[in-house]
Amino acid sequence: MAAFILSRLEMVWFLVAGVLLVLNGVRAVDRSNFKTCGHSSFCKRMRTMGLGPSPYRALLETLELSDSRLTLQLINDNNKVRLLLELYRLQGNMTRLKINELKPLRPRFEVPDVLIGEPPTEPLSMVSRDEAGVVLSLGTDARQLVLSARPFRLDIVEGARVLLSVNGRGLLAFEHLRPRKDTLSKISSTVGSMWDSIKNMFSSNTQKDSEGEETTEGAQEQGEEPEEEEPGMWEETFKSDVDSKPNGPSSISLDFSLPGVEHVYGIPEHAENLRLRPTDKGDPYRLYNLDVFQYELYNPMALYGAVPVLLSHNAQRTMGIFWLNAAETWVDISANTAGKTLSGKVLDHAEVPSDAPQTDVRWFSESGIIDVFIMLGPKPSDVFTQYASLTGTQSFPPLSALGYHQCRWNYNDQEDVRAVDAGFDEHNIPYDFIWLDIEHTDGKRYFTWDAASFPQPRDMLQGLHDKRRKMVAIVDPHIKVDSGYRIHNEILSRNLYVKNKDGGDYEGWCWPGTAGYPDFTNPEMRAWWASMFAYDKYEGSMENLYTWNDMNEPSVFNGPEVTMHKDALHGSWEHRDVHNLYGLYVQMATAEGLIQRSGGVERPFVLTRAFFAGSQRYGAVWTGDNAAEWGHLKISIPMCLSLGLVGISFCGADVGGFFKNPGPELLVRWYQTGAYQPFFRAHAHLDTPRREPWLFGPENTALIREAIRQRYALLPYWYQLFYHAHRTGEPVMRPLWVEYPQDVATFAIDNQFLLGKHLLVHPVTEQGSQGVSVYLPGVGEVWYDAHTFRRHDGDQNLFVPVTLSSIPVFQRGGSIIPRKARIRRSSSCMENDPYTLYVALSPQGLADGELYIDDGHTFNYDRQKQFIHRRLTFANSSLSSSNLSTDSQFTTASWIERVLILGVQEPSAVTLRIADGSRSLEFEFDAAASVLTIHKPGVNAGSDWNVLLQ
Repeated sequence: MAAFILSRLEMVWFLVAGVLLVLNGVRAVDRSNFKTCGHSSFCKRMRTMGLGPSPYRALLETLELSDSRLTLQLINDNNKVRLLLELYRLQGNMTRLKINELKPLRPRFEVPDVLIGEPPTEPLSMVSRDEAGVVLSLGTDARQLVLSARPFRLDIVEGARVLLSVNGRGLLAFEHLRPRKDTLSKISSTVGSMWDSIKNMFSSNTQKDSEGEETTEGAQEQGEEPEEEEPGMWEETFKSDVDSKPNGPSSISLDFSLPGVEHVYGIPEHAENLRLRPTDKGDPYRLYNLDVFQYELYNPMALYGAVPVLLSHNAQRTMGIFWLNAAETWVDISANTAGKTLSGKVLDHAEVPSDAPQTDVRWFSESGIIDVFIMLGPKPSDVFTQYASLTGTQSFPPLSALGYHQCRWNYNDQEDVRAVDAGFDEHNIPYDFIWLDIEHTDGKRYFTWDAASFPQPRDMLQGLHDKRRKMVAIVDPHIKVDSGYRIHNEILSRNLYVKNKDGGDYEGWCWPGTAGYPDFTNPEMRAWWASMFAYDKYEGSMENLYTWNDMNEPSVFNGPEVTMHKDALHGSWEHRDVHNLYGLYVQMATAEGLIQRSGGVERPFVLTRAFFAGSQRYGAVWTGDNAAEWGHLKISIPMCLSLGLVGISFCGADVGGFFKNPGPELLVRWYQTGAYQPFFRAHAHLDTPRREPWLFGPENTALIREAIRQRYALLPYWYQLFYHAHRTGEPVMRPLWVEYPQDVATFAIDNQFLLGKHLLVHPVTEQGSQGVSVYLPGVGEVWYDAHTFRRHDGDQNLFVPVTLSSIPVFQRGGSIIPRKARIRRSSSCMENDPYTLYVALSPQGLADGELYIDDGHTFNYDRQKQFIHRRLTFANSSLSSSNLSTDSQFTTASWIERVLILGVQEPSAVTLRIADGSRSLEFEFDAAASVLTIHKPGVNAGSDWNVLLQ
């Protein structure tokens, strides 16, 4: 009977959920389901703090300085609570600042598993000290850290210039852990006259500060009444959900001032412009992973992922701030003038013009500690390197993952998969992956297959494998509560589910109905989850089956804000402490499972919706449940640019829009845009009409086919860019200012972008457009239209007429880009095909580039140095290939089939020179376009060679 009742409840829930999904398919997100700052008690408390002198001062007599670490106590003069400040000078021009309670009532959460290791330090040395503060050297005489004692503030200066100030506006706040007030009142009424004795017992903790006042190491230790309590400190209600807050208020806040800065970027994920806006007149930007249906554009509300990294940039310097905290976080941004906030000891060391612009950034989080990394650049590439040294680089994906992905919710059965696969062949459109959403499972039981629709999954996978294609199947982290479901039973028996506040297994509603949520913060859970991807555990799986982790914010349909209750428990920690880590851990465990199943040989591919700092190490992300609207197409560019700036290069948006139905023009333009974004996948909602590329008429099919073929032709360049992202942390898709950091005109551009250094793309994102204005940067540089080869000067706004077939793409003069002209059914089928080199000459007649080749799917490039890395150089009328990695070994059957040289004069002869001789090559010259085409050099792509123009 109980099972019957549960079944009826599930049916009711899915009817409700279905109605919500349909409604969300025709209108934007229901914002009433999600908090504003006014709904969040800690955000409201933090925001009501007034500007002015900070109540915190540094107790200089407590200062201790070792080779690489300074510790110092801070005291809040309002409540006499002490904090411990730690300062580290890190290798690579970074500074780390940590602030915690000196002696907290209980431990406060510090984020694990995000940093790739303990950051190496460098020596700190004291330059001077007096009663006003301390000056420390940051490695050079010019760069110093100035610590002012009263009020407490930090300033990093270089010469006479202030680079960054901490607590310059006095907004440091640290809600210390404390007993609940009503609990203290009960104790007080019981002990009565014993209170003085109790105080005497703590007298040993009483100290004299530098001004002779009695202070204690924590308010909870001196037995005094806590500060005045406000609503929401110990319990908070949002709609019908109650957050019990057993540990009380614990939020933290710190402000940073950036003199001379007007442009800041980062802190994804938001459907927002690349340049972040001031938040004075609205909500702060929120970082709290949430399942948001069809999100609004240009809104600071939280979305699926959260990376607490902000970059600042001006013509002199790029810097970064990494706020390492996994709790709900808000970020306020305001424009100011620098002279208004300069005070303290720094006035003895630096000057800032009173009218200089300044951006102020304030972070506040609900719990944890202050742990912040200040990355001082000075170049954009330096900041990328600095952040990568902390959290790692983008994982190096299999080459096939850079091809085209075909997905929808859902392909119905094996015959449907076979028919779609055949449709690509029939219409001569390449693709690499076909995807299965939740309906492929047995009743939303992950790691299973629906026996009626997918009775022979291995046969289906083998059919794809025979065509050198692959599949992705969804595996979500909510587990159906069902005693007949092996995955549930094993997690239950191992006691690995998240717990509710009372210690029982936490349960919520998601796609299967009642679901449990594995505690992925537990290493034992992650190890077990990884083991489930073994071929003998994941029945029906093969080596060409990869994984998609959705709903891992985590999504809880009947939870507050469609997510997990904050007072749920992960061991001894509340969910509020770890929330933004959950998705990272799910993807981490899944990626490890795909690696383990191959014996550590094969690179994984895992797509995640939720993410945090460090997620780049485990795979790809996408921008979530967008809509078939022109605005959503346009916003996909700054959203992916923002992710690239904070380390996550493997980003894309659902081509065509997840919700609603795109018209032919929008669909074509989205394919053209997606073909030049790192992750290239079409996806659609269950209730939308089918939209495979050939269903919109022959003309539109041809346009979509051409966009996808352009993607495949450029796969050698894409793969090379991801190799560099993996090695250096530099973004694959990047804003123009990254390569032109002194060109102010580039600082706010987010409707065009660079792929690496050498390709500039301006997708058409306006309906009915007949032309776009493209900014070509670079004084004294030239750019070549990638389709017509027409040459254009840099440092200009160029109007480019467009038709529906146009994708404005330009190759930078001075670059060499490898392509493959023979487009086959998948990237794997092109493995041994020849290369065509596109050599775009600078005004000085120079060009350089690279060619990277490996097996495309294993870790042998790293563990056994099995790869080819060539430098391609054109100078003095000679094109040459030389080895960039003399200690690597790999062989390829690919060869150089053609060379196109743009912006060159006609030669009288072309000669190939190799180790065993030379020979003349055939060529043709287009005088109108100044393009030389050299046919069939025929040299192996991994060999040394030289082509001489005479």
